[in-house]
Amino acid sequence: MNRIWLALKFFLRDRFSFAEDQDNETEIVEAIEKGVPFRGVNLWMLIFAVFIASVGLNVNSTAVVIGAMLISPLMGPIMGLGLGAGINDIQLIKTASQNLLIAVVFSVLTSAIYFYFTPLTQAQSELLARTSPTFWDVLIALFGGLAGVFAGSSKEKGNAIPGVAIATALMPPLCTAGYGLAIGNLSFFFGALYLFFINSVMISASTFAVVRFLKFRHVEYMDSVRERNVKRIIYAVLFLTVVPSIYLGYNIVRQSGFEIDANTFLKNEFSNENYYVVNKQFEYRNRKENAITVYIGGYMDSLEIEEKEAALEKYNLQHVELIIKQGTQLDEFLEAEQNEMDQLNLAHAKEMNMKDSTIAMLKEEISYNHQAYYSADRLLKELDIFYPNVKAMSISEGVIYSEEDSIPQASMMVFLDYDRQLSGGDYTRIENWLKTRLKADNVKIVQQ
Repeated sequence: MNRIWLALKFFLRDRFSFAEDQDNETEIVEAIEKGVPFRGVNLWMLIFAVFIASVGLNVNSTAVVIGAMLISPLMGPIMGLGLGAGINDIQLIKTASQNLLIAVVFSVLTSAIYFYFTPLTQAQSELLARTSPTFWDVLIALFGGLAGVFAGSSKEKGNAIPGVAIATALMPPLCTAGYGLAIGNLSFFFGALYLFFINSVMISASTFAVVRFLKFRHVEYMDSVRERNVKRIIYAVLFLTVVPSIYLGYNIVRQSGFEIDANTFLKNEFSNENYYVVNKQFEYRNRKENAITVYIGGYMDSLEIEEKEAALEKYNLQHVELIIKQGTQLDEFLEAEQNEMDQLNLAHAKEMNMKDSTIAMLKEEISYNHQAYYSADRLLKELDIFYPNVKAMSISEGVIYSEEDSIPQASMMVFLDYDRQLSGGDYTRIENWLKTRLKADNVKIVQQ
């Protein structure tokens, strides 16, 4: 048994050993410290990334948001915080904290300016997804941070750090906070900032854990009291980050359980020939104040309604209010649903008409370009008989503006390229000939 245990220990140690892959400690520290300051290129890159992410969130484009995450240099000061805590470098902690604050302020203000002036003000799903952080966001940031720090500490580096930037989503929450600031929605503002705070703290904690695991050399201080105080602050921040997210995650789990129980209740209790479920709405507030609204077709008398209310307890729905709407209430709901559907159909029809018009215009333009190309090719061959020195020709529609005539004149623009200069009479003869061949009232020859 002892042999098996030793063999297993050797196998695990060999498989999980990081010694061969680990980069030089000094180079790892220098690489992280280099990404901490936010000035010059780093600051410009941050501002550009914020604009890109804001546009992506505004038009609900996941691809654009991902691109902004890859451009953003936000990981630098966050990993610098974790490194400073891991090696007891208080000065690095201060520098990283200051630069992270600068990054946050510039990011939020930049996105707020964009969202204040953009004509698209509706909150899309990409924006709403950044306003309610949970414990799962903590786990994503923690394991993403661990992956990023291990990759950054290896010789090969790999593509883990860009992946961490995407998975932990540092940039979108700051842009969402700017959106909340621009529209005056404090719930969006603080919810998004909290998500960014979670991601930052957990990535820093991951960096701290890896630095301690790899046993980096510590900066020694004579003031041990100051060192202990810094550690206490770090642990307090970590605690204050994780606990609220656990509470939010717990509420999501309970809400999901409530909806599962409610669906089971409706499936089992509302199967009757006299009525059927048209629609349902679940409202989860807390453990004791929730509601299930059911719109039914047919008729359910008061005795049956009481039976349904009594059956709630069997499905762990004791503190749930059951609201049944039928008859005229159902008619009102269906009418509202129909109005909403009509509005959506109207908007869809307008969009399709716009697309059809664009397609028709593009087809006409393609047809014209093809015709112009064919005409130029044929006319050049005819022109070559009388003017062999003309070597190239292109034709396009244009508009001529002049000081003498305030009204712009539409004209066929003919561009000629030749070996030998044409005379004034040649130009006149060619223009008159082209007017006849192109069936155009106005032809203007442009010398190449």
